[in-house]
Amino acid sequence: MTVARHKRKRPTPPKSSLGANTKSDATVDLTRLLDIVSTFPRQTIAVVGDFVLDEFVSGEISRVSREAPVLIIRHRRTESYPGGAANAVFNLADLGARVLPVGVVGDDPAGRQLLDHFRRKHINVSGILRARDWITATKTRYLAGWTHTTEQQVLRLDREPQTAISASTENAIAQKAKKIARSSSAVLVSDYGFGAVSPAMIKKLHAKLLTLDSRYRLLEFREAGITAATPNEPEVEAAYHSRVGTDTRKLEDLGQRALCELNLQALVVTRGKDGMAVFERGRVPRNLPIYGSDAPVDVTGAGDTVIAVFTLALASGATYLEAAHLANYAGGIVVMKRRTATVTSAELTATLRQEATTAATAQRR
Repeated sequence: MTVARHKRKRPTPPKSSLGANTKSDATVDLTRLLDIVSTFPRQTIAVVGDFVLDEFVSGEISRVSREAPVLIIRHRRTESYPGGAANAVFNLADLGARVLPVGVVGDDPAGRQLLDHFRRKHINVSGILRARDWITATKTRYLAGWTHTTEQQVLRLDREPQTAISASTENAIAQKAKKIARSSSAVLVSDYGFGAVSPAMIKKLHAKLLTLDSRYRLLEFREAGITAATPNEPEVEAAYHSRVGTDTRKLEDLGQRALCELNLQALVVTRGKDGMAVFERGRVPRNLPIYGSDAPVDVTGAGDTVIAVFTLALASGATYLEAAHLANYAGGIVVMKRRTATVTSAELTATLRQEATTAATAQRR
C-alpha cells in the first residue's frame, strides 16, 4: 500500500504556533502504529544516495608522548559500518523491507568493504556502480579511553571524493535509479553532498513517493518532486541563514517556508533533545517530544534511521504524523546504541508494546 500523491497547491499557514498551541504525542494510536510496522516486510524501498563507510578505530590511552603534547593510544580494534545512504539501507533491511540501493562506490578498500556489508545482509547490489575514478567517502573516528573507562571520540578523519562524479557514471546511476524506482513502493534520497545524486536526476524518477534527507542542499531540490523531507534544525537554519534557538515561532516560520518552497506534502524537522516538529499542508504544526533519554549514547547516523523509518511507514500506508511518530520512537532507540547502528522491527515492536502497556496502566489508575 502506498501513500497517494495529492494535488499540489501552496499551503495556507496555520494560525497556531509550535510553542503554545501544538498538539503533542498524547493522541498517538499505538495499536495502529503496531499494525503499520507489521506490514514493513511487504514493501520495496529504493535508496538513491551517497554511500559512506563509517570506520571506528579504538585504543587504550597509554601515556603522554615525549615528542609532543599528545596522547599515545595503543590500538585495540578497528570496526567498519555502513554510513550515509548505506546506513539508511541497513536500517530498512533490519526493519524487514526489501531494499534496493542505487549509487556508486570507488574501486578501493572502503568500497569493497561496503559491498561486503551489503552482501552479508543479502542486499541486492546490482544498482551500485564501482568506479575506478571515484573515492569512497570514509569517516574514520578515533576513540580512546583508559582501561576501565568509556571510550571517547578524540579525532575524526574524513576521506572524500576529490573530483566531481563523471558524466558517464552519473548517467549510469540515473538509468539504474529510474528502472528501480518503477518497481519500488517509495524512493528515499540520501544526499550527503558527495555527488551521487542531483536534483535534476531525482526529478526524472517520477516516483510514487519520494522522501529526502539532504545535508545542507535542501532548497536545491525545489523542483525535484519531493513528497516529504526530514532535515535537522541546523540544516533548516543554514538553508535560510537564520537561527532558531528557543524561538519556536521562528522555527514555525522557517518550516512553513520550506514546506511551501519545496512544494512538499510534509516536512519533519528533527531537533535533538527537543524532539521533532511536523509540518503538513493545511494542518497545525505538531511537536513530538523525544522518546527515551535526553542524554544519548551516540547520535552517529540517527538521521539515517529517522528517514528510513519515516519512508517505510509512509509506504506502508501511514499518515505523515503516524510516520513521524514511528521515526521518533526509532530515533530514541538508536541513539542509545554505540557506533553507527540500526533499529530492528522487533525492537520497534517491543517499544510500542511497552508504551501501550504503560499507557493502559496509567488509564486504570
